[in-house]
Amino acid sequence: DMQGYQGGNFSHTEFLLIGFHELKEQRWLLFFPFCLMFMLSTVANSALIFVITAQRSLHSPMCVLIGAMACVDLSLPVFFVPKMLLSLLFNWDAISLLGCLVQMFFIHFVGSFQSSILLWMALDRYAAICIPLRYNEYTNTSSSLKFIVAAVLRNGIFILVIVILAGNLPYCSSNVIDHCFCEHMALVSVANGSTVINSSVGLGAVFCVTTLDFVCIVVSYGKIFISVFKTTTGKSSRKAIHTCTTHIIVMCVTYFSAMTAFFTYRVKNSISPNIRVLISTMYLLFPSCFNPIIYGIRTKEIREQILKLIKRTKVDQT
Repeated sequence: DMQGYQGGNFSHTEFLLIGFHELKEQRWLLFFPFCLMFMLSTVANSALIFVITAQRSLHSPMCVLIGAMACVDLSLPVFFVPKMLLSLLFNWDAISLLGCLVQMFFIHFVGSFQSSILLWMALDRYAAICIPLRYNEYTNTSSSLKFIVAAVLRNGIFILVIVILAGNLPYCSSNVIDHCFCEHMALVSVANGSTVINSSVGLGAVFCVTTLDFVCIVVSYGKIFISVFKTTTGKSSRKAIHTCTTHIIVMCVTYFSAMTAFFTYRVKNSISPNIRVLISTMYLLFPSCFNPIIYGIRTKEIREQILKLIKRTKVDQT
């Protein structure tokens, strides 16, 4: 067991990720469902990105945002699923402290953009439906760059502080993490000494990123629905509601998954370690599989382009 010397105490520099250890010899069977989900996420998101980039008619702000969400959903599982699959199949459970912290940073940093893009989608719909005359002003390149820079700085600073604080903790007793990847509280829970600051900063990050975004999204959609029912009727009203409902479905799945995983680690409960790890894994993996399918099916412009490509492929083959 590799050990280093930190702050006058021996501290582990290598950890073992032993998620689903209660399954023992049957643990390897989980390789198949998780591998299938990873493949579905990769294929579905890649196809969505390809369709949006290849078709000029899909270069509207909303479709570009759906493409950005697909990029997040495509890249997020890459940071933890391959390592998890190797661990399940070959029991390659070891990871260095540095590797653990790097993985933690990218999982939480990339994951935080799910919330940021959902907020951007809500603001885009608000501008399009409630203040259409100023829509171009809010969706021009300058405004988009400001939003991107603000999101990168906000998310990046919070996640970097969380990772640095976790990296400075002493890990003197156990180097066994009951998880399949380096989630923040999973690593912090095996540290020695007080972790109050780590938990507080983690809660602060959740509030300043996820909770604030969620509140802004709810307010935006509230104003949208009030505006739609007051001013529009018939087809335009149904189209606006349909578009917003698609985003609300994705938002509910994303936030419900995230909050469930968050509370299973921070609130005392009788949930078994296996279920806790499953919830935490699915909160990252399930939306990555679910989002591109929902956007592909429910967004009319994207659905039509996908069907055209399928028909064209069939014609070429014959």
